[in-house]
Amino acid sequence: MSTIARIQDFDDPAYDPFVSDDDAFGTCDDPYPQLARWREQADVHAFDYRVAMGLYPDVTMRDLPSFLVTGYDAVEKIFLDPQTYSNKVYARNLGISFGHSVSTMDAPEHTRFRKIFQKAFLPNTVAKWGDTLVDPVVESLMDRFTSRGKADLVQEFTHHYPFHIIYRQLALPPEDVKVFHKLAIAQTVVSYDVAHGTEASRKLGVYFKALLDERRANPGDDLVSLLAQAEVDGDVLPEEILVSFLRQLVNAGGDTTYRATSILLTGLLTNPDQLAAVREDRSLVPQAIEEALRWDGPVLIATRTPTVDVELAGVRIPAGACLSVASGSANRDPSRFVDPDRFDIFRERKHRHFSFAFGPHVCIGQHLARVEMTRALNAILDRLPNLRLDPDMPPPRVQGTMMRVPKHIHVVFD
Repeated sequence: MSTIARIQDFDDPAYDPFVSDDDAFGTCDDPYPQLARWREQADVHAFDYRVAMGLYPDVTMRDLPSFLVTGYDAVEKIFLDPQTYSNKVYARNLGISFGHSVSTMDAPEHTRFRKIFQKAFLPNTVAKWGDTLVDPVVESLMDRFTSRGKADLVQEFTHHYPFHIIYRQLALPPEDVKVFHKLAIAQTVVSYDVAHGTEASRKLGVYFKALLDERRANPGDDLVSLLAQAEVDGDVLPEEILVSFLRQLVNAGGDTTYRATSILLTGLLTNPDQLAAVREDRSLVPQAIEEALRWDGPVLIATRTPTVDVELAGVRIPAGACLSVASGSANRDPSRFVDPDRFDIFRERKHRHFSFAFGPHVCIGQHLARVEMTRALNAILDRLPNLRLDPDMPPPRVQGTMMRVPKHIHVVFD
């Protein structure tokens, strides 16, 4: 690793992208009542969701007509028809930061490259990572507070563990981790702060190109080495595609898993009877995870654009419009989920949730996310006896208009 240049911090090293989360994703405690009112009126609305919820408009989408899609059937139809509802609209925002990412592609290009990346995240590969990557990170973070009898599970655990797993996946030099995390998170501010978003993208691009060169020359068993040697139809993956994937990995894999795990713990701790049931019967862990994802999935809104003029749920939408596809609203549609606002790990599961999207663009890292959440929850239940919310501290508040997370989960344990 000494053969590559150190990662470069922002020109203004005092810039802190972590305080920008509220500006980017909002602070709304509960957007679901408003989404329910809109869903009851119609499945599709001709307005900008961000603006309607009091956020700054996305400057990268400002010139496009905007629509909000709220109903389960309409959301499902969009996810299952990528030929009509394109992902290329993401090139306007994610593309600025990440580059030519698989998230910005449609078939056949998307199909070609996704097959290669997906091989790195197959269930059997991910299961091995559970032992070699996930468990050591979870244990080392928990060692810092298990003897104390109290903790803030977000600030001391969930906010860190998925990112540390990615650092190990990439085999990053420890001295680069802090700046790497800053740059990776700053890529998400491009919707309202293009300057810092593009600076982060540029510096990560330089770093990843050097890292790929080093791993091609000295391959290991890390993810960078694996992808650097991956092939498409006998050809190595183009460097542009590789770098864009690595730029996106921290946010797609780390940020969403941190949010989803925090929401899972909030749901269980605010429903002590369900927490007790999971503690006693670990076979309930998978359904607890799926219920948390449905109840308050970390990504409330996906984005698509129609490739042709279409009519969706009786509303005419022009080609090229920006569609805010409200996965979170569909996940609480009462036509599919009984008493949808209630967290209930025992609910009958007749319908899928859309927290990992669906169809050809379903999240590549969904298997790893589930493994990470499973290992984290089991470790918490094993190592924190009689875990409960701290009665002397404020209860957790899941917040966000675009992406959701509680900032604190104060707990005590024996």
